[in-house]
Amino acid sequence: MATTAPPTTAPAAAPRPVRWYNYAAYGSNDILGAGSMAVISTWVLFFYTTFCGLSAAEATLIFGVARVLDAVTSPTVGYISDRFGATALGRLFGRRRFFILAAIPLLPSFAIMWVAGQSFWYYLVTYVLFEMVYAMEIIPFETLAAEMGSDYRTKAKFAGWRIMTGQISAILAAILPGRLIGYLGKNSPDTYLYMGILFAGLFMLSATFLYLFSWERPLVAQQAAAKGGSLSPLAAIRELYRNLFSTLRIRAFRLHLGMYLGGYVSQDVFNAAFTYFVVFALGGTAVAVSNLAGLTYAVQTVAVLLAINFALRASPAHAYQIAVASFAAGILLFFGLWALGMGASGWAFVAPVMFAGLGRGALNYIPWATYNYMADVDEIVTGRRREGAFAGVMTFVRKMSQAGALIGVGQILQFAGFRAGATVQAPGTVHAIVAVLVLGSLALLGFGLWISMRFRLNPQTHATLMEEIERLRAGERGPSSPASQAVVEDLSGWRYDQLWGRNPVA
Repeated sequence: MATTAPPTTAPAAAPRPVRWYNYAAYGSNDILGAGSMAVISTWVLFFYTTFCGLSAAEATLIFGVARVLDAVTSPTVGYISDRFGATALGRLFGRRRFFILAAIPLLPSFAIMWVAGQSFWYYLVTYVLFEMVYAMEIIPFETLAAEMGSDYRTKAKFAGWRIMTGQISAILAAILPGRLIGYLGKNSPDTYLYMGILFAGLFMLSATFLYLFSWERPLVAQQAAAKGGSLSPLAAIRELYRNLFSTLRIRAFRLHLGMYLGGYVSQDVFNAAFTYFVVFALGGTAVAVSNLAGLTYAVQTVAVLLAINFALRASPAHAYQIAVASFAAGILLFFGLWALGMGASGWAFVAPVMFAGLGRGALNYIPWATYNYMADVDEIVTGRRREGAFAGVMTFVRKMSQAGALIGVGQILQFAGFRAGATVQAPGTVHAIVAVLVLGSLALLGFGLWISMRFRLNPQTHATLMEEIERLRAGERGPSSPASQAVVEDLSGWRYDQLWGRNPVA
């Protein structure tokens, strides 16, 4: 097995104090991160098939093409941002924050996605364009909690502010179309265009706020030089994907991704099917969808507050398991109301909304809270900081999974005989919608639950991890105790004598 010499690393600098406005600036950017994803997962498939003349198959083809391109875009942005500190622009604007600044004038690309009556190619190009701008901004953003914070509580607070802001933007994404429909009429496609314009403006404001009140940890000089080294195009591509896949050799990150996919993709499937479920299975309207989704997101906001406190005091994995049970109960209650022939309104829907919202809010927070510690686990393996590589993988996996959910739902609807633009669907199509909502969401939740039973990162194990990192940085080569060794080996997936650069990952 090939090994490398342990890297030479300077002592860690004293952490810069994090003020409330730094937390707020970081959190505000999830108006883009979660807000855009909430709008897209809830409305874009419905918009394409209702107002744009696209079949479900054509709409899902757009998502598929975008994901193929994103297989290059997201890891490339993460890889470049890790190496950008040695460039003149990186030294002037920041190796991460430069990309945030450059993306601000491009964020109105979100609004032009929502122009009705255009061709398939128009929707393909505009969707892909926004996805590229999104990757350019969101991947550097996702590194900043690890850049600005070092201890468990600070990183948990960054995640909390982020998810709280994301929930607020998701509430807006849910209720705004309903209010616009009430003003413009249910058959007006301008509803979605105005929504796109409003969100694009909010994206620009939040990205500006983030740039002004964030920072990055200083790079060690020799580390920056190594990251900025010149490579041939072919060697750079090989290095990019070697770096990308090497993140999967960190055990805690593999488990984290499993929990992330179980929690988030179950919601993507639920969101994509929910609009059709309310309209065609329950006989409701887009306004009813907006009201129910808005109430769900409001409950999710409360759930995030509860999850923050639970994750700070106990095990994130345990909190995740409680959240899975709550969301699953909500899904089953929705199914029960359909089976009983209930409509899309009334007090009977309070219970499923409450259970689903409480579970979804916690499932949104927990993976992003644990993500902020992945670069720490990686550091004890490699002796380096690779926040950009992990952010690239996270964004790539997030967008791939969301697209997969939308493609899957769209293809199932197409196979089940869904008729674009119709006000009533055949019974077989309605049954397919219900099956996707219930069985698809529950299967993914079960996967995440199974993974969570193996995930052992918590405040205590993270503290042990950081203590061992400081020992290795100071030149020690052995663990402080057998218990510490067991913790570090469980999180990293490597033997202790292979840590700190003495492995192929480094």
